[in-house]
Parts: sequence; C-alpha cells; structure tokens
Amino acid sequence: MPTRSPALPTPLTEVPRRVRAIDLLRGLTMVLMIFVNDLWSLTAIPAWLEHVPPGVDGIGLADTIFPAFLFIVGLSLPYALDARRQRGATLVALLAHVISRSVALLIMGVFLVNGESINPAATGLSRGGWNTLCCLSFILIWTTYPKTLSPWLARASKAVGVLVLLLLALFYRGGEQPLGLFAPQWWGILGLIGWSYLAAGLVTVLARNRLSVLVLSWLGFVLISLAHQADLLPGAIRWLPSAIGGGTLAGLAVGGVVIARLFQVYAQRGDAARMTLVFGLIAAGLIGLSIFTRPLGGLSKLEATPAWSFLCSALTLLAFTGLYWLGDVGGRANWFSLIKPAGTDTLLCYLLPYLAYALVTLLPFSLPAVLLRGSLGLLKSFLFALGCAWITGWLNRAGVRLKL
Repeated sequence: MPTRSPALPTPLTEVPRRVRAIDLLRGLTMVLMIFVNDLWSLTAIPAWLEHVPPGVDGIGLADTIFPAFLFIVGLSLPYALDARRQRGATLVALLAHVISRSVALLIMGVFLVNGESINPAATGLSRGGWNTLCCLSFILIWTTYPKTLSPWLARASKAVGVLVLLLLALFYRGGEQPLGLFAPQWWGILGLIGWSYLAAGLVTVLARNRLSVLVLSWLGFVLISLAHQADLLPGAIRWLPSAIGGGTLAGLAVGGVVIARLFQVYAQRGDAARMTLVFGLIAAGLIGLSIFTRPLGGLSKLEATPAWSFLCSALTLLAFTGLYWLGDVGGRANWFSLIKPAGTDTLLCYLLPYLAYALVTLLPFSLPAVLLRGSLGLLKSFLFALGCAWITGWLNRAGVRLKL
C-alpha cells in the first residue's frame, strides 16, 4: 500500500503553534551572526568566512547571515499574525502591532549606531559605557515582566529605561570637531530589520493570507531592487528608507512570508513530500535568477544587489527545508537544545555581545595572542557565540525575556 507523506505540523484551521524549523533556523542564524561579528578580533583566518570587500563581486559566509535573518523575519510573520487574529485582534490592532515593533527596532538601531561614532571626552562616556546603558535600557523597556510583579514596579522600570535613553540622546556628542548631535547616522542592523519588518508586516496584514497578493508583493520588491540597481527608480520611491525603497531587503523579508504561506498551504493538505519538491524547485529558480542578474551589480551585500538576495534566499530556503525534516519530522530538535534560546529570544541574544565587549574593556588583562588567530581564534569566537546563546537561556529561566 502507498504510504502517506508525513503531515506538516500546523493546519490553518488550528491556532498556529511554533514550527520548530523556524526556531532552529533563527537560532542557528543568530549564533552564526554573533560568530561572524566577532571575527574582527581575529587574524590569520580564511577569507571566505568574512565579508567580501566593497566593490568586489563575491560572497563570504558573513554576507549570507543578515539576509537569512531577514528571510526568517518573513517566515515568522504569518504565524505570529494568525495567532493574534485567532485571539480576536482587529485589523487596526494588527497594524498597530507591526508599527510598534518596527519603531522599537528603529530606536534600538539608532542608539547602537550612535555608539559607533561617540566622542567619549565630549560625551563623558566611553563607547562600552554607552552600549551598556543602551542595552540595559532596552531590557528594562521591553522585558516581559512576570505577572506576579507589581504593575507599578514594572511601569517604573520601563520609565527608568526611557529616561536613561532620553538623557543619553541629550548628552551625546559624536565625531570630531565640529561635534555631532544624536541623530540617525544610519539605521544599523536592527534598524534595517525594523524597516524590512514594517514593509513585510504591512503586506502580510493587508494580504490576509492571500498567496497571490503576497507573490505579487514580492515581485514588486524584486522589480524595485532591479530598478534601483540599474539607477532607474523614480523620485517618488527614492525618498523611502533604503531598506524599503531599495527593494532588496524588504524583498528578502516578503520572500520569507511567501514561503511561510506556502508552508501553511501544504500543512493544510498534509503533504510534506510535495512541499519539499516545490521548495527545491523554488530554490533552484532563485539560484537561476541570481546567475541571470549577476551582471547587474554582481554579488554584493554592501550594495544589496538582486543577485545576492536571490542566492541568499535560496540558501536559507534549503536550510529551512532541511531543518524541517530534521526537527519537525525527524524529531531531532533536541540536537539544537544549546542554541534554542537564540531562536526563541533572539533580540536578547543579539544584545549580549554589546555587553560582553563592554565588560572586556574593564578587565585588567587581555586574551593571549594565540587565542586571537587561526583555528584557536575561530574556536574562541564560536564558543563565544554559543556562550551568548547559553546565557540567553539562563536569563530566560531567571525571568528576563524580551518581547517587542
């Protein structure tokens, strides 16, 4: 007798539960993000691990992490918004939720970016001190406080966080003469995620799970990306933030939404085998698009080229499909238990390196040179990334959990 293909985990008729593959992929991506972000501290390491220099047509491991995260942002959106709909959220409430999360990410991005060019003497605060106060304020404002905690104390803690950020912005001075004031110099990684999330979130809310609308939206961002790379964008679009107006970054997130919606469709049918075939064909098509569009700007993360986004989307989709079979179907999600917190409280995990680097500047010693080069250096950076995931889990168990 023919056997039925393994059923996908979440029928649309039920309240969406977490798809393990999304959490696993998010956790792996965050650990790799911390790992590649720590490579600046090392010497004598393979070039393919790092970002490709500006103006070079190519891609390194570090160039694939950020687009993967944007794609995962899109993968998560339909599940998160469906859950809110089934709890009775109105259209206005959903839009407000998307906008508020975007604003929070933009705020955090701008504060961390200003720390990159802080003038310690004029501000009266080192970069490490700035990042520490910023991150602690973020935690105070966006922590999910226990229900047993006094509401007054929770509100007071949030107010302290807001007040600290306002004072930091007021006293901030950056650069050299003439000194600069606090301002969005660029949006930073969190800010770029915030703008991309805003675009993908609004599309997802308004599409109301209509796959055709989502696909057309993705195609629209692809066309904007191509036009931007060819310098053919009309002025009406150029005023938008680059993460949206450039088409590429928002398109990565919307691409994730399309895949999540397809995943839901096959979940309803209980057909994992056909889903895998379709996802494989989509990945092959994306790789083909990357090859076809490579002459238009090449593969470049810094230029956010179409070829780069197509290739990274394909790689992320293949990783998601593999992790689905490993974690959701194969029941091997426990293999990734150490990094699980990086996938379920990703924001807190992302902030921990800022606190760690600030702490290192206060220590009366530095790591031996042997731990900052070659294979031992890579091991150090990898263990640092795993340590951030482990500490995130420890903080979660202690009651510290961020939720925008």
